[in-house]
Amino acid sequence: MRVMLVHPSALMYSEIFLRLEPLGLERVAASVRNAGHEVRVVDLQVLSRSLLDREMAEFAPEALGISLNYLANVPEAIEIAHQAKAMFPTCFVFFGGHSISFIAEHVLAQADGAVDAIVRGEGEPATPLLLEAARDGGLKSVPGVICAEGRGPAPKLLDTLDEPLPARDLMRKRNRYFIGELDPCASIEFTRGCPWDCSFCSAWTFYGRSYRKASPEAAGAEMASIREPNVFIVDDVAFIRPEHGHGIAAELERRKIRKRYYLETRSDVLLRNKEVFERWARLGLRYMFLGMEAIDAEGLDLYRKRVTPDDNFRALEMARGMGIVVAINLIVDPAWDEERFRVVRDFALAVPEIVHLTVMTPYPGTEIWHTEARQLTTRDYRLFDIQHAVVPTTLPLDVFYRELVRTQAVINRKHLGLRTAFGALGVLGRNLMHGQTNFARMLWKFGSVYNVQRQLADHQRHVRYELPLPPVREAPVGREELYIHTKAATHSRRQADPEPEPEPG
Repeated sequence: MRVMLVHPSALMYSEIFLRLEPLGLERVAASVRNAGHEVRVVDLQVLSRSLLDREMAEFAPEALGISLNYLANVPEAIEIAHQAKAMFPTCFVFFGGHSISFIAEHVLAQADGAVDAIVRGEGEPATPLLLEAARDGGLKSVPGVICAEGRGPAPKLLDTLDEPLPARDLMRKRNRYFIGELDPCASIEFTRGCPWDCSFCSAWTFYGRSYRKASPEAAGAEMASIREPNVFIVDDVAFIRPEHGHGIAAELERRKIRKRYYLETRSDVLLRNKEVFERWARLGLRYMFLGMEAIDAEGLDLYRKRVTPDDNFRALEMARGMGIVVAINLIVDPAWDEERFRVVRDFALAVPEIVHLTVMTPYPGTEIWHTEARQLTTRDYRLFDIQHAVVPTTLPLDVFYRELVRTQAVINRKHLGLRTAFGALGVLGRNLMHGQTNFARMLWKFGSVYNVQRQLADHQRHVRYELPLPPVREAPVGREELYIHTKAATHSRRQADPEPEPEPG
């Protein structure tokens, strides 16, 4: 079959700070190609919608799949699905991805016949089976599939993360992928899953709190195949298992691979596994994202982070001592008042780290979806991008956005303003010499992306497609009811660890 795979457009946040290669879609593309299909990938983060239109007409796909890891992309995906069906009525259209896995039946109904099936869970094992069933019949028998005939068996997890290797050769304009000054930047994954259970996050519910690792040998071989000088390690929490981090480091040392790395981890993991991170700093680890989420114990308890403020600040000191630049994320509670915004601004200015703000957003698949979603002030998918308020704010909405943008602007001037640009001339010069303009552009774009008028106007747009509300329940939702994958029945434990025990905060 001729199969076209599409990644939707970039979200608001990605207009400035980062644009990452669609690693999951690349792996699905590889699994589909390995099954004997002809595959073409269009990433609308870096390619235009007009190019998609031309290529759809030229390629005449027999099947078209759209990746939906972000709720905000659902309306765009449904529109593309309708376009594909209008052009090629027999084209088999399917969706898959993280976020849509939690609301598959609802989106299937919203698409009004334009979508033939939705894949819940990991796409690599399911998609080749789905395409086979689309051709030969039996859609309802495919694990993880939702279709007009009903729901298939439970989704299956990959038995090994060692394969398939991402089909990076199918991507175009790879020089458009970056994160901060790491321009250009590829992505790689060493593990999947998270054993913690933060209330605002759906990573642990998607994977059923399972945790799997690629072998060090496979990770080293894949890293050796990456041409970019910079690599973002996309693991939800990097180096939970110190022996795994050391094993991959040993492979990179043996292969004499030198790159610059950016990763995400937790403060308590960094504190427990200092030697691993020191070793990776020697290998080229330059940036680290720490989801602190809150600067006080009350906020950390609210989000069930299982760390203390002291843990977070000790971790920052440790990273500084290793020469690693840390980016901190703080969650903006819609209940904040002007004084709370002021406190956060003062904190952001007092520490050397980069501080990012994301707005607390109840997503399907999270625990707070079932506790907060009944308060939603909007169900417009496009506003579920962690940059808009979708539950009531204590401040009037315009004042909330004024304080939010003011706080972001203060942080921006500290890290991305003119003084920073002059200080980063060496980085800018090196990137520009190699034709890389992503980092240079981000230094000047803040005001055009983050402004009160734009964010307020986003709330006034006509809404055609809306999120469902969670069902009314007499009892609290059970944790396993939130899971997309369940560990015991859906995959081999050959590469799955026992669940690491989070240390209490």
